[in-house]
Amino acid sequence: MIISLVRHAKAASRRSWSEPDIDRPLDEKGHDQARTIAELLGRRPVGRLLSSPAVRCCQTVGPLAGRLGLPLELHDALAEGARGDRALELVDALAAGGADAVLCSHGDVIPEVIDRLTGRGVPLHGPRACAKGSMWDLDVRDGVIVAARYLPLP
Repeated sequence: MIISLVRHAKAASRRSWSEPDIDRPLDEKGHDQARTIAELLGRRPVGRLLSSPAVRCCQTVGPLAGRLGLPLELHDALAEGARGDRALELVDALAAGGADAVLCSHGDVIPEVIDRLTGRGVPLHGPRACAKGSMWDLDVRDGVIVAARYLPLP
Protein backbone atom coordinates (compact mmCIF):
# COMPACT_ATOMS: atom_id res chain seq x y z
CA MET A 1 0.00 0.00 0.00
CA ILE A 2 1.18 3.54 -0.75
CA ILE A 3 0.19 6.89 0.71
CA SER A 4 1.40 9.78 -1.45
CA LEU A 5 2.00 13.20 0.08
CA VAL A 6 1.85 15.72 -2.77
CA ARG A 7 3.05 19.28 -2.40
CA HIS A 8 0.74 21.61 -4.31
CA ALA A 9 1.87 22.62 -7.77
CA LYS A 10 3.19 26.08 -8.68
CA ALA A 11 0.75 28.80 -7.74
CA ALA A 12 0.33 32.49 -8.43
CA SER A 13 2.78 34.72 -6.59
CA ARG A 14 1.85 35.61 -3.00
CA ARG A 15 3.07 39.17 -3.60
CA SER A 16 0.84 39.73 -6.61
CA TRP A 17 -2.23 38.08 -5.03
CA SER A 18 -4.49 40.53 -3.16
CA GLU A 19 -7.26 38.12 -2.11
CA PRO A 20 -7.14 35.73 0.86
CA ASP A 21 -4.22 33.35 0.44
CA ILE A 22 -6.43 30.27 0.73
CA ASP A 23 -8.01 31.33 -2.59
CA ARG A 24 -4.70 31.69 -4.46
CA PRO A 25 -4.88 29.49 -7.60
CA LEU A 26 -2.32 27.60 -9.61
CA ASP A 27 -0.54 29.42 -12.40
CA GLU A 28 -0.14 27.99 -15.92
CA LYS A 29 2.90 25.88 -14.98
CA GLY A 30 1.01 24.61 -11.93
CA HIS A 31 -1.90 23.43 -14.08
CA ASP A 32 0.60 21.56 -16.29
CA GLN A 33 2.09 19.98 -13.17
CA ALA A 34 -1.39 18.97 -11.95
CA ARG A 35 -2.05 17.17 -15.23
CA THR A 36 1.28 15.36 -14.92
CA ILE A 37 0.44 14.31 -11.35
CA ALA A 38 -2.92 12.95 -12.57
CA GLU A 39 -1.14 10.91 -15.26
CA LEU A 40 1.40 9.50 -12.81
CA LEU A 41 -0.93 8.70 -9.93
CA GLY A 42 -3.92 7.83 -12.11
CA ARG A 43 -2.36 4.42 -12.74
CA ARG A 44 -2.46 3.50 -9.05
CA PRO A 45 -5.32 1.89 -7.12
CA VAL A 46 -6.04 5.03 -5.09
CA GLY A 47 -8.97 4.62 -2.71
CA ARG A 48 -9.05 8.08 -1.11
CA LEU A 49 -8.04 11.57 -2.17
CA LEU A 50 -7.60 14.24 0.53
CA SER A 51 -6.53 17.86 0.27
CA SER A 52 -5.86 21.03 2.17
CA PRO A 53 -8.80 23.41 1.70
CA ALA A 54 -6.50 25.83 -0.18
CA VAL A 55 -7.55 26.33 -3.81
CA ARG A 56 -4.01 25.62 -5.06
CA CYS A 57 -4.07 22.19 -3.38
CA CYS A 58 -7.56 21.35 -4.66
CA GLN A 59 -6.51 22.36 -8.17
CA THR A 60 -3.35 20.24 -7.91
CA VAL A 61 -5.25 17.00 -7.30
CA GLY A 62 -8.49 17.99 -9.05
CA PRO A 63 -7.45 16.40 -12.37
CA LEU A 64 -6.57 13.20 -10.49
CA ALA A 65 -9.98 13.18 -8.78
CA GLY A 66 -11.63 13.53 -12.20
CA ARG A 67 -9.52 10.79 -13.72
CA LEU A 68 -10.20 8.36 -10.86
CA GLY A 69 -13.82 9.37 -10.29
CA LEU A 70 -13.11 9.96 -6.60
CA PRO A 71 -14.47 12.73 -4.39
CA LEU A 72 -11.93 15.21 -3.07
CA GLU A 73 -12.06 15.24 0.74
CA LEU A 74 -10.93 18.51 2.34
CA HIS A 75 -9.06 18.16 5.62
CA ASP A 76 -7.80 20.93 7.91
CA ALA A 77 -4.87 18.79 9.10
CA LEU A 78 -3.38 19.33 5.63
CA ALA A 79 -3.87 23.13 5.62
CA GLU A 80 -0.94 25.50 5.51
CA GLY A 81 0.19 26.19 9.07
CA ALA A 82 -1.36 23.00 10.44
CA ARG A 83 0.66 21.17 13.06
CA GLY A 84 2.71 18.25 11.80
CA ASP A 85 1.42 15.95 14.53
CA ARG A 86 -2.17 16.43 13.28
CA ALA A 87 -1.15 15.66 9.71
CA LEU A 88 0.78 12.58 10.87
CA GLU A 89 -2.26 11.37 12.85
CA LEU A 90 -4.25 11.56 9.61
CA VAL A 91 -1.53 9.67 7.71
CA ASP A 92 -1.40 7.00 10.43
CA ALA A 93 -5.19 6.57 10.32
CA LEU A 94 -5.06 6.13 6.54
CA ALA A 95 -2.21 3.63 6.89
CA ALA A 96 -4.29 1.61 9.34
CA GLY A 97 -7.25 1.79 6.92
CA GLY A 98 -5.50 -0.29 4.30
CA ALA A 99 -6.27 1.61 1.08
CA ASP A 100 -3.88 3.61 -1.11
CA ALA A 101 -4.40 7.35 -0.64
CA VAL A 102 -3.17 10.64 -2.04
CA LEU A 103 -2.94 13.73 0.18
CA CYS A 104 -2.16 17.24 -1.07
CA SER A 105 -0.65 19.75 1.32
CA HIS A 106 1.94 22.50 1.70
CA GLY A 107 5.68 23.10 1.98
CA ASP A 108 5.49 23.55 5.74
CA VAL A 109 3.32 20.53 6.59
CA ILE A 110 4.91 17.81 4.47
CA PRO A 111 8.49 18.33 5.75
CA GLU A 112 7.15 18.18 9.32
CA VAL A 113 5.48 14.84 8.60
CA ILE A 114 8.71 13.54 7.04
CA ASP A 115 10.74 14.77 10.05
CA ARG A 116 8.37 13.00 12.44
CA LEU A 117 8.59 9.80 10.41
CA THR A 118 12.40 9.89 10.50
CA GLY A 119 12.13 10.40 14.25
CA ARG A 120 10.31 7.06 14.33
CA GLY A 121 13.16 5.46 12.41
CA VAL A 122 11.43 5.32 9.02
CA PRO A 123 14.16 5.23 6.35
CA LEU A 124 14.12 7.91 3.66
CA HIS A 125 15.05 7.29 0.04
CA GLY A 126 16.05 10.35 -1.95
CA PRO A 127 16.86 13.90 -0.89
CA ARG A 128 15.06 15.70 1.91
CA ALA A 129 13.20 17.95 -0.47
CA CYS A 130 9.69 19.25 -1.02
CA ALA A 131 9.55 21.08 -4.35
CA LYS A 132 6.21 22.27 -5.68
CA GLY A 133 4.46 19.42 -7.46
CA SER A 134 6.74 16.79 -5.92
CA MET A 135 5.61 13.95 -3.69
CA TRP A 136 6.68 11.60 -0.96
CA ASP A 137 5.49 8.02 -1.34
CA LEU A 138 5.05 6.32 2.02
CA ASP A 139 5.29 2.54 1.83
CA VAL A 140 2.85 0.91 4.24
CA ARG A 141 2.95 -2.72 5.34
CA ASP A 142 0.46 -4.19 7.79
CA GLY A 143 -0.77 -0.70 8.68
CA VAL A 144 2.71 0.65 9.48
CA ILE A 145 4.78 3.13 7.44
CA VAL A 146 8.05 1.33 6.71
CA ALA A 147 9.78 3.67 4.20
CA ALA A 148 9.45 7.06 2.52
CA ARG A 149 10.61 7.83 -1.02
CA TYR A 150 10.93 11.31 -2.57
CA LEU A 151 9.68 11.70 -6.14
CA PRO A 152 10.26 14.97 -7.99
CA LEU A 153 8.09 15.66 -11.01
CA PRO A 154 9.72 14.43 -14.23
